[in-house]
Amino acid sequence: MRIGILTLPLHTNYGGILQAYALQTVLERMGGEVCLIEKRRRPARVPLWKTPLTYGKRVLKNVMGTPYPIFIERKINRETPVVRQHTEQFVRRYVRRRMVGDFSELKEGDFDAIVVGSDQVWRPGYLGRKIEEAYLDFACGWDVRRVAYAASFGTDEWSYTAEQTKACGDLLRLFEAVSVREDSAVGLCRTHFGVEARQVLDPTMLLPAEDYVRLFKAAGTPKSPGTLFCYILDETPEKMAFIDKVAKEKGGTPFHVNSKVDVDEAPVEERIHPPVEQWLRGFHDAEFVVTDSFHGCVFSILFNKPFVAIGNSGRGLARFSSLLGRFGLKDRMLTDFSSYGEGGEIDWERVNSLLEGGRKDAGEFLHRTLLL
Repeated sequence: MRIGILTLPLHTNYGGILQAYALQTVLERMGGEVCLIEKRRRPARVPLWKTPLTYGKRVLKNVMGTPYPIFIERKINRETPVVRQHTEQFVRRYVRRRMVGDFSELKEGDFDAIVVGSDQVWRPGYLGRKIEEAYLDFACGWDVRRVAYAASFGTDEWSYTAEQTKACGDLLRLFEAVSVREDSAVGLCRTHFGVEARQVLDPTMLLPAEDYVRLFKAAGTPKSPGTLFCYILDETPEKMAFIDKVAKEKGGTPFHVNSKVDVDEAPVEERIHPPVEQWLRGFHDAEFVVTDSFHGCVFSILFNKPFVAIGNSGRGLARFSSLLGRFGLKDRMLTDFSSYGEGGEIDWERVNSLLEGGRKDAGEFLHRTLLL
């Protein structure tokens, strides 16, 4: 069976890259012929009609003493391949993609099935301008199996307009089966789309840790330079002070495996994202993990590493609550630094048993809905 996967673009986000890799791997092991469907990156540019206002504001910033590159789009276009060099190398090596300028280039008969998910593919603005594309509006009238696997809204609050809700609901009712990543998404689908969905594991959790170990061993990745892995997406002075506190309490050496990748004004040398394999090895080598990332929590669980999750409300707390609640680990989430308590010992035998149950459930769902 020829299967296309529609997910978020694969840029520098480790979790986003690995969830695509994992879903592709699982479907291939089931016998599918799989590739990701991804739009080509368009060069950054200012729309012609906005040029006078945009450049005028930037000039004014510089005059007022706030340095800002007037032609920052040129800088972004020049530096993007450098910043993504390691993550792009991983994607090219391990992920099969079909690149298109627009989804309208796809034709009926290209695929026997299209799987939407995972990650926050149903969060408006994440996939692109038109959220209906995440519900396969371009495939209307096609004889193709439509399946949603672990699709995520990213939040438990409804953010669609009335028009988007109707259009996406109509499209979703054409799907063979719908599964979502967060427990809150089950209710959102029922309430706003009138569609019954089931909760399943994030694709990264369908593979055992050994699969990820093979990746960094194949790359000859060096040992991590510490024992306290700190994967922080949104750095703040409070988070850095908290990491120092944890390091002193545990006598560990903090280390990071990320860069200022999203800070366009930073020197390009500081924005180059480390290899995916180095990030994976960070979990393997860590004795303890501090993270504000959803997938930071996921891989701590996969590698059976004690961790604390700093609640990241800006990126969506529902994802954290759903994941940690599923494994009985809600006590690992921290929303107030003053209330920090490491929590009790994690019962990894119970966690791993729940993981195995989730993998079996996901496998049955994919086999049944894709006829594999």
